[in-house]
Amino acid sequence: MLIYLRVLKESFNFAINALRNNKLRTFLSLVGVTIGIFSIIAVLAAVDSLKKEIEGSISGLDNSTIIIMRFNFGPTDIPRWKWQQFPDVTFDEYQYLERNTPNIEAATFTLNVPNESIKYETNQVDNVPIGAVTDSYYYIEALKLSEGRFFNTAESNSGTMVVVLGDEIAVQLFGNAASAIGKEVRIYGRKFNVIGVLEKEGAGLFGNSKDTSVWMPVNVVRRIYGDNNKQTFPQIVIKPEKGVDEAEFKAVLDQKLRLKRGLKPDETSTFFINQMQGFSDFIDEITGSMNVIGLIISGFSLLVGGFGIANIMFVSVKERTNLIGIQKSLGAKNKFILFQFLFEAVILAVIGGLIGLFLVFVVSIIASQFTGDFEFVLSPWNLFVGTAISAAIGLISGILPAISASKLDPVEAIRTGM
Repeated sequence: MLIYLRVLKESFNFAINALRNNKLRTFLSLVGVTIGIFSIIAVLAAVDSLKKEIEGSISGLDNSTIIIMRFNFGPTDIPRWKWQQFPDVTFDEYQYLERNTPNIEAATFTLNVPNESIKYETNQVDNVPIGAVTDSYYYIEALKLSEGRFFNTAESNSGTMVVVLGDEIAVQLFGNAASAIGKEVRIYGRKFNVIGVLEKEGAGLFGNSKDTSVWMPVNVVRRIYGDNNKQTFPQIVIKPEKGVDEAEFKAVLDQKLRLKRGLKPDETSTFFINQMQGFSDFIDEITGSMNVIGLIISGFSLLVGGFGIANIMFVSVKERTNLIGIQKSLGAKNKFILFQFLFEAVILAVIGGLIGLFLVFVVSIIASQFTGDFEFVLSPWNLFVGTAISAAIGLISGILPAISASKLDPVEAIRTGM
C-alpha cells in the first residue's frame, strides 16, 4: 500500500511539473476536459433545477392525487374530435363522488376563470388569478397561512363572500404593516371579507405563484359564471387515502361516474381520470431525454479532451524515457511504471474536471442572481459524477501511453534518452 501511495505522490508531482513547465501545452490539452465536464455538469444541474422547480410548483399535490376532467394529461386512443365533445364535470357529480366513493381522504371542485381586478379603497391590483375552489382544496394543496384561516365547509357550500389572499396581493393592497384580516375588498364589483393570507412562497417556474392569487368559495363563482360556461374549465380533484390500491380506486371512480352519467357498458367514458403520477412520469421522461441529449453533445468535448490528455502523456513518456530506463535498471517493475503514468493521466484529467466544476459553480451563482426565485441546483451527486467522469477520461486516455512506458527496455530507454 505504501508503495502505491508513493507512486501517487510522485505522479501528482509529475503532473504539477507538467503544468508548470509546459503551461501552454497542458492548458490546451486540458481545455477539452474542462469544457466537457463543464457542459455535462451544467446540463445535469440545469435539468435538476428545472425538475426541482416543476416539482416545487406542484409540491402540494401528492402523486396519488387524481384529477377528473374532459381532457387527458397525455396521449389517448380516443379521437380528438370525440373527446372535444365530452361534457365538463359538474358540481353535482363532485358531490356525488365525494358522498359515494369509499377511501377518499379529500376532494375538491375547482373552476378556472379569467383573471380579475381586486380593489381596496384607492389601491387596486389588476390581472389577479382567481382560485374558485371548495374548502377541501386547503388540505389537498397543503396550504400554509401566515394569518387568518381558509373558508370552511358551510361557507363553501353556501357561497359566502369571503376571500383568502396570496402574500403579494395582501402587501399591495394593505402594505407590510397592516393586517388584512377583516378588511373588505371588491372583486367582480362585489364586497368580499378577507379571512386569511397565505405564507409567501416565491415565484414559480413560469411566473405563476400563489403569492399573486386569491381564493374564494367555488359557489360564489358559479353564481357569477353559471354552470354551462365553457370558460370555467371545471375539474374534480380527489386525494385517495394512503395505502389504497390506486388502480382499483380509479376503477371505482370510473364506475361511479359512468353510472352517474348513465353510460351503457359498450359506451366510451366521456371523461378522463388523470393521475399526478402520470404527470410526474412525463416530467421524468422529458428531463431524462434532455440529460441524454446534453450528455451526447458534451461527449464530443470530452473526446477532444481525452485525445489531449493522451497526447500530453505520450510526450511525457518521450521526455522521461531516460528516467524510465534508470528506474527499470534499478529494479522498478513494469507495474510500477504503468501505475505511475496512469496516476499522472488521471490527476491531469481530474484537475481539468475540477476547473470545469468550479466554472459551473460560478455560472450557477451568477445565473441565480438574474433569475429571481429560480434556484440552480449543483448537487453533491453532480459533483461526484463530474469528478468520476474526469478520472475515467484520464484512465482511458492514459492507458496506452502508460503501457508503452512500462514495456520500454531499460538499456534502450537509457540510450535513447541520452
